[in-house]
Amino acid sequence: MKKCIIICNPQSGTNNKEKLMERFINILAINNYETEVKYTKKQGDATKITKHIKECDLVIVAGGDGTLNEVLNGNLQRKKKLLIANLPLGTSNDVGKMYGYTNNYVKDLEMLLNGEIKNIDTCLINNRGFVYVAAFGNYVDVAYSTPRKLKKKVGKIAYFIHGFKRAKETLKTYKLTYTVDNKTVSGDYSFIFISNSSRIGGVNNIYPDVKLDDNKFEVAFCNLKKKTDIINALFKVVTSNKTKEIKGIEYYRTDKLSIKFYERPNESWCLDGEEFKETKTDINFSISKDINMLVPSRKVDKLFID
Repeated sequence: MKKCIIICNPQSGTNNKEKLMERFINILAINNYETEVKYTKKQGDATKITKHIKECDLVIVAGGDGTLNEVLNGNLQRKKKLLIANLPLGTSNDVGKMYGYTNNYVKDLEMLLNGEIKNIDTCLINNRGFVYVAAFGNYVDVAYSTPRKLKKKVGKIAYFIHGFKRAKETLKTYKLTYTVDNKTVSGDYSFIFISNSSRIGGVNNIYPDVKLDDNKFEVAFCNLKKKTDIINALFKVVTSNKTKEIKGIEYYRTDKLSIKFYERPNESWCLDGEEFKETKTDINFSISKDINMLVPSRKVDKLFID
């Protein structure tokens, strides 16, 4: 019999996790897995749990995008990597929606167990992994600063409520120099997005031709400095799905990027919806090919080359 460990974040989403885990254990038993559930209690627990797992055939992440990020980083710290899988139970579940999961958790688990193993591009920011997006700039902290109680009460709408309260804040720009594809550019920027996903912030097909195993990630620097211009650009992103063609956005697809801030920003990065504090002024992005994931077959042809 194979062994499966479920790492469950009981705080993600709104459903009753203990009853749901019992159903998952029964389904996994039918599929020849002996299953153990490990619950997280605080931020960082999923990374520690993953790092210290001894023997396991499959690790299922039952939580939100942030929990998946923690498991990914725990796995990167291991000599012997584990096969991991995402079973989204969070609020926004951008990664899960990209892979084609539904809101029927039992169906999602069955779909996962009949899926395929894929070697994924794991993006790194100063050697720390992230699953699908690293964002920096104005208001990106809404993703991790929105109160958990509000998210449990109203779901994804909580982000809009919290973000609307921040709308009157003064827009900031950051003076920096970046180097990509042997090209160096300097300027003042209001937002930076580095991603490996077709869905970000609940918006589908931001980059409709994304592949998760092409050794590339997408880069967007926004040099717009007026709120009205930024709102118009965001509207075009949501409605046209032609992000790389929008005026005021400098777009690249690459495997290596370096950024140097002229002054150390006080603000944090947002990695997969969670806060990442980086004190360095030099930021480097690269790709690791060390992680394999079990994913549903539903969108494999669209998301992967091989």
